[in-house]
This record gives sequence, structure tokens and C-alpha cells, in this order.
Amino acid sequence: MHTMTAPLADHLHAVPAARVAPEVDPNAVALSGLDCDITVGELDSWSNRLARLLLQDGAGPGERIVIAIDAPIEELVAQRAVAKIGAVAVPAGRSARGERQGITTRQSRREADGIMNWLVLDDRTTLRRYLTGSDAPLGATDLPVARRAA
Repeated sequence: MHTMTAPLADHLHAVPAARVAPEVDPNAVALSGLDCDITVGELDSWSNRLARLLLQDGAGPGERIVIAIDAPIEELVAQRAVAKIGAVAVPAGRSARGERQGITTRQSRREADGIMNWLVLDDRTTLRRYLTGSDAPLGATDLPVARRAA
């Protein structure tokens, strides 16, 4: 067993206790678009649903996911969903080789290539999956094993 000697103890500094982050009002506006606002609570719920779709489609921690969306609210939801699963959001114009998945809309799809697996937000099948999915916060059981081990 190693016992700390007095001279070593002089070089140690106490780290202040962590503070609890203030609660964010779920009704506060997170972003205003041209025709609507999204609250913090809605952003959280919507991004939870989208995060689950990404996980179902095989996305996971550390992956680079291209976001090709022109609408600011949908783009923010996509960025938040990608972050929730531990992946990295890559803007469409800055994508490099290696991305396997992307999030887009029909309008932005013209810019998207056919090589990636695109999750088209306003596609009927995607909407059905999205609307029937859970908006509850993601838990350890939702995330891949690799993320839980990290």
C-alpha cells in the first residue's frame, strides 16, 4: 500500500464540488423558424424520436452522419439527435469519404448522393416510424454496447 508523505500532500489541490446545472424551462423557445417556434421540451422529444430511428438504422457512437437539411428547426433536431447517440454531425457541404448515413428531406435530397443510407425525414415510411416511436429520454438500454462500455 502506498502512503502519501507530507511533502507530496503539499502539492495536491482540492477540486471544487460539481454544481448542479440549472433546470431549463421546457417551454422556453429553443429556436424560431419562419412559420413556427420549437420549445426546449419539443426539441428534446423530437430529437429523442429521431435518435431512436438512427439507432434502429445502425448508427452509433463515433460515426459521422451527414445532415443535408435546409430547414433550421429540422436541422437543429437532427444535430441534437446525432449528438444524443454519440455520433458526429457533418454538414452536407463538408462531408468527406467514409460517411455511411445521412439525414435529409425530399427538398434537400437532390443534393444528396445515392451512396449513403439516407433517412428522409418527410418520407411517409420515416414519418410513420417517427410518429410511433418513443419520445422518452434515451437510456443505457437504448444505446449500443460500445457506448455503454465507454
